[in-house]
Amino acid sequence: MAAHVVVPGVVLYLLGLSAVLLRWNAVRYRKKGLPPGTMGWPIFGEIKEFLQLGPNFMKNKFARYGSFFKTHILGCPTIVSTNPEINRYILMKESKGLIPGYPQSMLDILGRSNIGAVHGSTHKYLRAALVSLMSPPMIRDQVLPKIDQVLRSHVSNWANSVIDIQEKTKEMAFLLGLKQIAGIESGPMSEEVKPDLVKLVLGTISIPINLPGTNYHRGLQARKNDVRMMAKLLRGEEGFHGNS
Repeated sequence: MAAHVVVPGVVLYLLGLSAVLLRWNAVRYRKKGLPPGTMGWPIFGEIKEFLQLGPNFMKNKFARYGSFFKTHILGCPTIVSTNPEINRYILMKESKGLIPGYPQSMLDILGRSNIGAVHGSTHKYLRAALVSLMSPPMIRDQVLPKIDQVLRSHVSNWANSVIDIQEKTKEMAFLLGLKQIAGIESGPMSEEVKPDLVKLVLGTISIPINLPGTNYHRGLQARKNDVRMMAKLLRGEEGFHGNS
């Protein structure tokens, strides 16, 4: 009889504690003058809903709060804006200390010096360097022919078969990137790179907890493998292996 009494008591206690934690977290951020939105659980935020719902998570937020709202995903408090005027204001005020932020997991895995993470003069320098490599003659003579070659080769294998257009589109984008950036053709080498790329992407949208088995940990390991692979390519070595 005692067991039957204790179990409902524990359940009620946990439910009450959960309600208190959610309420405390909401009130804590409400005092900071932030835009509307919800922050979810302390520490974890709304990462569970974000990963479960996928694109629908943002759609639901847009429908409820509009184009400017707060949330807590990927291990940090986040302000989401799809408002062109607000985004332009943030970018224009970068020199005055107002800069866009990126999740910790993304900075750790993609690197703090990637063009999306740097600001000010460093960003302008990197952007100018990239733009100089993508001049109209370069696009016409080098980029477009490679894109045409990859697309024709890929689409030619679709005849008389049922395909998943979303999956095939992602695959083509992956092969185009490898061809353009590293000169890797579709084949055994590209298949070897693909698993690490998937881990890399999943790692950037994960909670930054570096424990074996987590997407964040796998993403960091994939980054090491990709850096090792690129170093071998730059040295002209062949037959690399991500785990070698």
